[in-house]
Amino acid sequence: MIKRTLFFGNKASLTTKFEQLVIKTEHREVTTPIEDIGFVVLEHPEIYISIPTLTKLSDNNVAVIFCDVKHMPTSMLLNLNNHYIQQELFANQINASIPLKKQLWQHTVKTKIKHQATLLKIHKKPFKVLNYYESKVLSGDTENMEGAAAAHYWKHIFDFKFKRERYGDFPNLFLNYGYIILRAAVARAIAGSGLLSTLGIHHHNKYNAFCLADDIMEPFRPLVDAKVIEILATSSEKELTTAIKAQLLSILTETVYFDGVKSPLMVALSKTTSSLQQCYTGKLKKINYPSLWN
Repeated sequence: MIKRTLFFGNKASLTTKFEQLVIKTEHREVTTPIEDIGFVVLEHPEIYISIPTLTKLSDNNVAVIFCDVKHMPTSMLLNLNNHYIQQELFANQINASIPLKKQLWQHTVKTKIKHQATLLKIHKKPFKVLNYYESKVLSGDTENMEGAAAAHYWKHIFDFKFKRERYGDFPNLFLNYGYIILRAAVARAIAGSGLLSTLGIHHHNKYNAFCLADDIMEPFRPLVDAKVIEILATSSEKELTTAIKAQLLSILTETVYFDGVKSPLMVALSKTTSSLQQCYTGKLKKINYPSLWN
């Protein structure tokens, strides 16, 4: 089932009653079943949300995303007790061997580069060198083929001179917003699979609570890039307006493919993180990433 994404950019009051989210604004009151919600984005500084509501949302594995004064997602509430064999899964994840993590990262990087090459090909940009970089990815990506591929990719993906930077010029702001939303979606799927997002397979930072999400989202990043290209083709807007945010949030309902079979992104992310869980138990050797385009 495709879960709904609710975005609140104006003053509102959020409470719960009979398994429903009760949304009160200045002009109306509406309800929506909590079981149908996947994400709640809270942007306005005067939004009221009750503790019972946050608890109910968490119990239903709804990712609640909080934005800062610049309207950028800055923190997230996730359920940390979402699987019936949680302790066993945590133990498997913590005890995962270094060789296994390196193999998983190798496959992750190869998949990311493959998707970047596909997007370049779709837009008739030079892509064949990325096929070469993909073939040269070693265990753990010790030769940093990910970085070499990124240098080529960002040089050619747009029809104008562009430098990819976290706090850089347009359209970096669009990319950053999309990546944050994607990160939240991956973190939600990880929690739903009973894994700890803090423990990555490659990313390691004691100040980062979402290292594993940062790992697993890598092959999905080109979905955000494709959406930004689509936005640039239809709009001259250079600011992160509500309309642009809505388009970027729609990434969560994109269709991806497992062996040619369609799957909504939110469902696909759960399949991917579930396969990672099975890698930790020894049932699988590779993470099951979908193709982003058929």
